[in-house]
Amino acid sequence: MADRTSLPVGVRISTDIEHRPNRPAAYRARVRWHDPVSKRRLSLSEGKDTEDEAKKWLQALAEAAEAGLSPSVATVKLADYGATNMDLALRGLELKTRDPYLAGWRTRVTPTMGHLAVRTLTNGVIDRAVQGWIADGHSRSTMKNTIAVLVRVMEQAVRDNIIKVNPARVTGWQKLYKQAEDELLDPRALALPDWETLVALADALVAASYGHYQGWGEVVLFAACTAARIGEVAGCRIGDIDTTQWIWTIRRQTTPAPGGLTDKGTKGKRARFVPIVEEIRPLVAQRILTAGPNPDARLFTGPRGGRISTAVLRDATHWDEVVTKLGYEHLRRHDLRHTGLTWFADAGTPVHILRRIAGHGSLNTTQRYLHPDIHKITAAGTALSAHLTAIRAPHPLPHPIAMTR
Repeated sequence: MADRTSLPVGVRISTDIEHRPNRPAAYRARVRWHDPVSKRRLSLSEGKDTEDEAKKWLQALAEAAEAGLSPSVATVKLADYGATNMDLALRGLELKTRDPYLAGWRTRVTPTMGHLAVRTLTNGVIDRAVQGWIADGHSRSTMKNTIAVLVRVMEQAVRDNIIKVNPARVTGWQKLYKQAEDELLDPRALALPDWETLVALADALVAASYGHYQGWGEVVLFAACTAARIGEVAGCRIGDIDTTQWIWTIRRQTTPAPGGLTDKGTKGKRARFVPIVEEIRPLVAQRILTAGPNPDARLFTGPRGGRISTAVLRDATHWDEVVTKLGYEHLRRHDLRHTGLTWFADAGTPVHILRRIAGHGSLNTTQRYLHPDIHKITAAGTALSAHLTAIRAPHPLPHPIAMTR
């Protein structure tokens, strides 16, 4: 393995990737070379979940050979590198500063990016991670401490000659945070206006995807109509769907973790029940039929049967380009959830039921979706005017004969 094999500096290497669909890590990346000392032909291989990951791993080894780094250094994961070098990265800091830095590393950086090799981290990867942390509603000071510890660890990697430039120096996150604060105050502003717009988005994403995979559009429709997170959609099993009452029991979510995607409990740590509206019942029924009788089969998978995530959906459908072309350049995958909750609220769903559908811990979070839209505000004004007019109307006078008596 990489930690026990040294790739000589400057040797010519050959690489190949083998697709093994029946293995947990379906892509085996292998590098081979002739050892200049023993004259033997040696090899090094590792299984990866996707072909892109395999290519990145091979590229890291090739660059390592040129730079004189061993494979163990070239492919070291961020979590492992941070655990080994944290004292160096945080040297000079006071204890009261170290503690929040370490908390940010442990609770945000490692779960989000710890499984990635240090050499594969880019500005784009880190920028998306930062936006995800902001979307989760962390305070400004929490965000500052989390980004600061990541910058320090990556700066140590620069000093160790593992990378040349620190990609963690993300600029403009304060502006993103302010935007996120505004969104949390009015999440309705992020919702798509109607069903036709949602369908148009789904169709455009399918058209932009490789092979025009219809499943991406179905994921988008399902997520919006159930007001669910993409991770929860990815974790949905056939056995979670009750087609008699058309109820989905949300029990888990599929999220990134060290070693790849993994299943864990819902964000609220408890199951919840969500109605499946008529508009999406045909696509759900068809997917259940296609998946077969296995209750543990996933309702939604990628075109090759793999697990999906918000990042997979974004990359496979060219999400950013599509939403920009449609005029929704700020639309994120999580905004499908905002869309569903807004539509439920506008349909008159009581706040205590909406809270259960959303899985919110606080009622205040749910109440943000209850602001009526402009048509309901206008209707309310018309109703009040009619009421006041009725109050102001003169009462009929008593009959003259009745008055004389």
